[in-house]
Amino acid sequence: MTLIRYMAIHLSPAAGPWRRLRTPLAGAALLAMGLLPQVPAARALVYRPVFPAGNQKYILTPPPSKKPYFNNARVFGVRPGSSFLFTLAVSGMRPMQFSAAGLLAGLRLNAQTGQISGVLTPAEIGPHTVTFRASNARGIATGKLTIVVGNTIALTPPMGWNSWNCWAGAVDQSRVLAAARAMVSSGLVNYGWTYICIDDTWQAGRGGPWNAIQPVKSRFPDMHGLARQIHGMGLKFGIYSTPWTTSYAGHVGGSSMNKRGVWHRPRVSKKGRLNRNILPWAIGKYHFETQDARQWAAWGVDYLKYDWNPIRYPEVHRMYQALRHCGRDVVLSLSNSAPYKGAAKWIPDANLWRITGDSRDNWPNLRGHWQAGAKWAHLQSPGHWNDPDMMTIGWVGWGKHQHYTHLTPNEQYVEVSAFALMGAPLILGNNLSRMGAFTRNLLTNSEVIAVDQDPLGVAGRPVFRHGGRQVWVKPLADGSMALGLFNLGSRPARVTVSWRRLHVHGPRVVRDLWRQKNIGIAASRVTARVGPHGVVLLQISKKQAGDL
Repeated sequence: MTLIRYMAIHLSPAAGPWRRLRTPLAGAALLAMGLLPQVPAARALVYRPVFPAGNQKYILTPPPSKKPYFNNARVFGVRPGSSFLFTLAVSGMRPMQFSAAGLLAGLRLNAQTGQISGVLTPAEIGPHTVTFRASNARGIATGKLTIVVGNTIALTPPMGWNSWNCWAGAVDQSRVLAAARAMVSSGLVNYGWTYICIDDTWQAGRGGPWNAIQPVKSRFPDMHGLARQIHGMGLKFGIYSTPWTTSYAGHVGGSSMNKRGVWHRPRVSKKGRLNRNILPWAIGKYHFETQDARQWAAWGVDYLKYDWNPIRYPEVHRMYQALRHCGRDVVLSLSNSAPYKGAAKWIPDANLWRITGDSRDNWPNLRGHWQAGAKWAHLQSPGHWNDPDMMTIGWVGWGKHQHYTHLTPNEQYVEVSAFALMGAPLILGNNLSRMGAFTRNLLTNSEVIAVDQDPLGVAGRPVFRHGGRQVWVKPLADGSMALGLFNLGSRPARVTVSWRRLHVHGPRVVRDLWRQKNIGIAASRVTARVGPHGVVLLQISKKQAGDL
């Protein structure tokens, strides 16, 4: 293997062998060896990217190559005995062929789709690194995935879609299937987008072999068939419930004041009763977590949004135990407005938890949800993620009458950048069937997604906040750093970060992640011109340019 090819595979900023050669680390290495033109390091690098005036949409990410290119996370957790489903996220021209070296005996790879399925046993507990190969008419790519067989799942933040911000109470089986098909046809699946989740209003009452919650048959005639179709596309299926007797939208919940779980629609107003432990929006005397979990496992559910307030340990732990013993790996997502006090007790049972209220498509709401991440950052780790709620880009509307997001293009770049720096779950809430080129471009930047999916799992934190200017930093697994230079003001501003604040020194290669290009070498600090309510998302190399 030539030295240059070795670097193309191994010297990457955020995802090892999954990243392109044109990265801060690999670029600096080639520069140091004289394989790239020498560019003197500027003590203070000043970057002046061009942004259009007004609210004009602008695309920053270059078009993807037609050659195969691996985009998925580098690590995946599965419990022994659980169904294994993972789709290799590889962009490039189709048709494409896939193969593997070192695949575990209990797994099989579909050579045409890149879907991996099977079951692993307790004998295989531990990490196993597999090398995959993807080829098409334009070229060949290889990449490694570490499969960790153990107790922890969701080793990187979940990526997917939820129905609420798009359809709310108008959701039905056909609209969920349309979202799944759009996730595939738009190419989002080739960048790691995976989960298709139904929110509130699917629930009718209890019944079936486990006396579990059953769907509204007029809108969801075949839950098992729906899950099977979603899995057939290489995606995963999510559902909604609450430990209250009645959900926020007025449907049956996971507890009851009746031993048999008989439920009647409330005849009282929600006004003044929500989030105050007042029935029917409170925990009932009888609990049905085990029954519901068994039904969801039988349908093929992979993700549960569990929604109530205040979140308390007993309800979290009961559902955690029910899901652990249902025979299937189900991601447990807690909602909403999790209490910071006492969180350390229930966090080990949850895969993600809402640190905010509901998201809306306006700047004050976005700013508040993102800023909340600073307080919670130290509690995050692989398998356990701070969740600022669903994203509000694209077409949203909470029902049949939808509108294009009220966020400006700058603000939409802020949302995706801030979530990536937080290492937050990336859950879309838009109508996937109405995505234009701008929205698809926002959601298919492999380098930005790699920051979010970095296996180190450290949440980004602010290192500088003054007036409307902020700098957030996220350490990455390879030793490099992702930097978000934010302007919260209504006019363009210059935002600076010094190496002293980052606890690094010496010349570093600096890369613009949205534009996917190296912008220079800085010796002590970098300054960027940032648009109003905007961001410049950068990455700096691990080592000094002259040391590589």
